[in-house]
Amino acid sequence: MQEITVRVPASTSNLGPGFDCLGVALRIYNDVTVARRASRQHLHPRIVSDAAHRFFKQSRRRAFPFSCSVTENIPRSRGLGSSATIRLGTLLALNRLSGNPLDRFTIFRLCTELEGHPDNAAPETFGGFTIVSGSRGQPNAHPAVQRFAVSPQLHFVLFIPDLEIRTSRARNVLPSKISHIAAVENCANACALTAALVSHDYQKLRGAFADHLHQPFRAKLIPFLPCVIAAAEKAGALGAFLSGSGSTIAAVALNSSKKIAAAMARAAKIPGRTIITHADNRGAYVLPIRSWRFSIRN
Repeated sequence: MQEITVRVPASTSNLGPGFDCLGVALRIYNDVTVARRASRQHLHPRIVSDAAHRFFKQSRRRAFPFSCSVTENIPRSRGLGSSATIRLGTLLALNRLSGNPLDRFTIFRLCTELEGHPDNAAPETFGGFTIVSGSRGQPNAHPAVQRFAVSPQLHFVLFIPDLEIRTSRARNVLPSKISHIAAVENCANACALTAALVSHDYQKLRGAFADHLHQPFRAKLIPFLPCVIAAAEKAGALGAFLSGSGSTIAAVALNSSKKIAAAMARAAKIPGRTIITHADNRGAYVLPIRSWRFSIRN
């Protein structure tokens, strides 16, 4: 039996003003294991079966029966790209088992199509800080990705509440229009944030995480969001933001990360946990196949 395990990093997306286009891979991982099976009688969750269908259609390879299991360290429905890790891991594992007919960018594009947005799929595929453009409102257009390494001196402090937020629900609260002034400020902040991350001039991240596209509206679902952001910044964070569609709130810091984590947890006033981590600059990869040594004794 052939078996492949793919390790896929979590991701924090939007980073405040970079709605649906900015993301960073994080050093928290799900392992997706796919193995060929002799029998076809194996039911998959839809998230896996949809990825498999898309892979075999795109690669034009004959579908084969397989099993799939996930070792989960990334909490679900918390804005950390958990669903993207399962889709991406399935795609990459099937690709390896099929002889690598698709390149990594095509795998990323398939994952984006399955997710409906690219801001988790990009950092999880390529690692580091990613910027995705060119995929909105253009039929058959392929997204363009730029990827940059993130220094380990930058800490990501996560407050993960005991509160699930479905992406579909978080998108339903967004308005269809915003003011011109709000759009201009969001554009300016996203540009400043991108420049600071690309240049590694991280002090210039201060003040760049303010958003007018999604966070003010999603605060209806996560009412402690403004208090936690304010507490993180007061404790020394360069800034803080809602990770993806939530409910995780992420802060970025160069120091005082434990102090920031404690302040965020106190401000939330609901049960949750904190994680202090760094960016993952590698992206998803196939784990080495274990080799077992057997000894025969007479």
